[in-house]
Amino acid sequence: MNYTILTYGIYLPITVLLTVWVAKTLFNNGRIFLVDIFHGNEPLADSVNKLLIVGFYLINVGYAVFTLQIMGDITSIQLVIEKLSIKLGAIILILGGMHFFNLFVFFRLRNRAKNEIVPA
Repeated sequence: MNYTILTYGIYLPITVLLTVWVAKTLFNNGRIFLVDIFHGNEPLADSVNKLLIVGFYLINVGYAVFTLQIMGDITSIQLVIEKLSIKLGAIILILGGMHFFNLFVFFRLRNRAKNEIVPA
């Protein structure tokens, strides 16, 4: 029996759910940084925040779908578990890396915004 379709059926929903969860967390908690970066301009901060989330979804879901082809034939439950652990582990590492990259960018932008002279 070929378990490839079963593996896809498990992998894709978990990947999408993880991506949505991380994106919502970044969206909700990143807003305050963006408002600060944009000197209290909430409409601009919210707009940029939404654009960042769209890019986040595109990169992560795109990667997940793109790498489906690399799974190959899966002929046992053991291979299902092994492939899922490799694929989901990669997605989790990518999501974590993107999270820390976003934090790094936010802190750099925030520091730059604090150092700017804002006219009164």
